[in-house]
Amino acid sequence: MRKAFFVALAAVSIGTLLSTNPATAASLGRFEVSGVEGDDMLKMRAGPGTGYRVILGLPNGTVLRVHTCEQTGGTRWCRVSLEQARGLQGYVSWAYLRKL
Repeated sequence: MRKAFFVALAAVSIGTLLSTNPATAASLGRFEVSGVEGDDMLKMRAGPGTGYRVILGLPNGTVLRVHTCEQTGGTRWCRVSLEQARGLQGYVSWAYLRKL
């Protein structure tokens, strides 16, 4: 009985994880960098986390294309490309993006 309960619980948990779509349709499209303080810049990184190397600093107002997003720890990271240079891609924190 106990084993059946844990198997059912695991199935529900896995189903919930698989049904969660980290990149919803509302999160895709054109966005701009917003909310970066003062003279600072949003760091575009090589991967989804602060442990990845910084590719580029992006000031407020920079227009990006958001391709996908994923949750890593407490931060939602989005794979983006620059609107004006689509070959330049990396990851930025979702917290600093505003939908256009």
